[in-house]
Amino acid sequence: MYVPTLDGVTVGEVIARFRKEKGISQEVLSGLADIGRTHLSAIERGGRKPTLETFYRICCALDVKMETVIREIEKRI
Repeated sequence: MYVPTLDGVTVGEVIARFRKEKGISQEVLSGLADIGRTHLSAIERGGRKPTLETFYRICCALDVKMETVIREIEKRI
């Protein structure tokens, strides 16, 4: 039986791509999203998966709709 899983590396890569396209450093994004820079770094490396709340904060800080980021993640999995 196939059980779909969400790859943390893919999530992190997509978030990092959006951040870089906006020209924002991890330090700035983490401050805007009110999360720790090391936490954001771990998410972008795929070491941690963001909670829905953290994902929402990151998307708001990037000024990107959650659905836009999710669609990009879905394209990659």
